[in-house]
Amino acid sequence: MHMHKYEKIWLFFGIGSLFVFLAVLGVGAFAQGTQPPSCLTTIDPEKVDQTPPFDKPGLIKTGDNEYQLNIVASAFAYTPNQVEIPKGAKVTINVATKDVIHGFEMAGTNVNMMVEPGYVSSYTQTFDKVGEYVILCNEYCGAGHHLMTAKVKVVEQ
Repeated sequence: MHMHKYEKIWLFFGIGSLFVFLAVLGVGAFAQGTQPPSCLTTIDPEKVDQTPPFDKPGLIKTGDNEYQLNIVASAFAYTPNQVEIPKGAKVTINVATKDVIHGFEMAGTNVNMMVEPGYVSSYTQTFDKVGEYVILCNEYCGAGHHLMTAKVKVVEQ
C-alpha cells in the first residue's frame, strides 16, 4: 500500500501528539500525585440534620483566622441562608444535601461544587475582598431551582 508523503507526516504528527498527551497525563497523575477529588467523606442523606457538623449549620471558628462553614442544601434552600465572614479568613466550606443533587457555586470566586446525596463536598477558599457573594444552585434540582440562593457577606474585622 502506498501512502502519500503528507499522509505520513500527518499520521506521524497525530501519533506523536497522542504519545505526548499520554506522557503529560502520566507524569501529572503519577509523578506529581495529581488526582481527581475523591469523595472520602460520606454521610447518611436521611440523617443529615442529626449528623455533626450539619446538625448546627453555620460558621465555626477553627483557628487563628480559620473557619469552617457547614451548609445543608435541601429542596430549593441553603441552610444557613446568610453568613458573615471576616476579611482575610481562610474558610473550609462543607456542603451536604438530604434530597437530590444540587450545585454550589459562589459567584465571583472559584468555589464551584456538585453536592450529591451521601457525600460531603468540601472546598477551601480565602476571602481577601470585602463584599457580598451570592451562592447559586447550578444543577437543576426541581421546580423551585431558580429560587435556591444564599448570601455570604465578607466584612472588615
